[in-house]
Amino acid sequence: MRLEATAKEDQYKIWMTDSELKQLERVAANQRDYLIIRLGGRVGLRAFEIPQICPKHVKRTDDGEHYRLRVPEGKDTTGNGGKPRDAYLPKDVEGDIHRFQNAEDIGRNQPLVDLTERGVRNVVKRTATRAAEETGDEDFRHVSSHDLRRRFAQRLLVDRQMNPRVVMAVGGWDSFQAIEPYLNAPTPEVVNQAFEEAELS
Repeated sequence: MRLEATAKEDQYKIWMTDSELKQLERVAANQRDYLIIRLGGRVGLRAFEIPQICPKHVKRTDDGEHYRLRVPEGKDTTGNGGKPRDAYLPKDVEGDIHRFQNAEDIGRNQPLVDLTERGVRNVVKRTATRAAEETGDEDFRHVSSHDLRRRFAQRLLVDRQMNPRVVMAVGGWDSFQAIEPYLNAPTPEVVNQAFEEAELS
């Protein structure tokens, strides 16, 4: 985990690895909290988007092999209200949603996570605190809901070197400028691989 100082005192941008994200998932207090961590870190949802999601927003693609998660009102920088988008929904997270819906008897039109944006942020902070206590890694105490989204973006852009336009579409970023900060911090593994592929190692 790498911490990057921000202009605000005692606030950091956290650059997690997938194994650190898994640690957060493992210490979630319950299935709802686990799903919140998964939706942020694996699907790239913002804290205010998570409470919007209902089971009806899960869609199978025409090929029957993939899923999308309709975000009714994503972030809109134009001032015209939230813009809908179709986030890519990994099969395992679709399974998490389905199991949670069944276990909690949630109707198709009911929110999966019946919390406010603040409630979602609090779940992430509590889970991060638990991760710090269980792992002894105090850096977890600085993890926020946006850091989950940062992990999502970095996984796609840096770790997997995915086409930025695809990442913009599924993550709800309007411009290359908006996703550029996620390109600044390659993991040590990505650096090593780049040099190996360039035969400069």
